[in-house]
Amino acid sequence: MYIHIGRDYMVPLRSVVSIFDMDTATVSGRTRRLLERLTEEGRIIDLCDDLPKSAVLCMGEVGEILYISQISSRTLQKRAEDGIR
Repeated sequence: MYIHIGRDYMVPLRSVVSIFDMDTATVSGRTRRLLERLTEEGRIIDLCDDLPKSAVLCMGEVGEILYISQISSRTLQKRAEDGIR
């Protein structure tokens, strides 16, 4: 099963580690450090033309990739839950 995360991107549901709400994600120091590390490693894919609403952390064959999306974290969560049922 795949989940559409924005633009033309779909990721395997089994690769999704976490879905973050960008309004609250940067409050945590751990999340800020994760974002900094992934930025330094070039492992962030920005799918936004406007303000980001969510971030989807995926684990793939090459390691972690963070997708920044304009789709709300609640909508992505619902899509993931629907895919599991």
